[in-house]
Amino acid sequence: MIRVVTSADLERCYEIESVSYEGDEAATKEKIATRIATWPQGFIVLEVGGVVAGFINGGSAFEVEMSNEEFKELIGHDPDGPHVVIMSVVVHPDFQGRGIARQLMNDFIARMRALHKSSIHLMCKDRHISLYESLGFIYIKASESDHGGMAWHEMAMQLQ
Repeated sequence: MIRVVTSADLERCYEIESVSYEGDEAATKEKIATRIATWPQGFIVLEVGGVVAGFINGGSAFEVEMSNEEFKELIGHDPDGPHVVIMSVVVHPDFQGRGIARQLMNDFIARMRALHKSSIHLMCKDRHISLYESLGFIYIKASESDHGGMAWHEMAMQLQ
């Protein structure tokens, strides 16, 4: 089941973020709480057997600057903005390899279309480029961001 996040999901989402991301790239509990409270329409979770197995969250803006670290705290977020920036696509290691990220992405894309957003932007590591391309994202460039001390790639999808 895929649904919009609730405040009751905070601990589980923080746990998933903490065990799934490498180094310093995981969001803090405070950042996740801010994302839940600020724009729950842009934060969905997928449950397996009543347990949150993974989630996607993002923000909406009129201007996209992918290397803007403040946006991870939704500073500059505007729910009326036409562009969506995904901040996390994450699946707990116990549930990886089951197509959950693809299910989440397909649902998220449909939700953003229903909200009449014009584009979705994200940053990913080398190993995820082909997944996002298979979903319709276009490779933009190697990112200037070194979030978490890692190399990132910017990708985007036009929705309209």
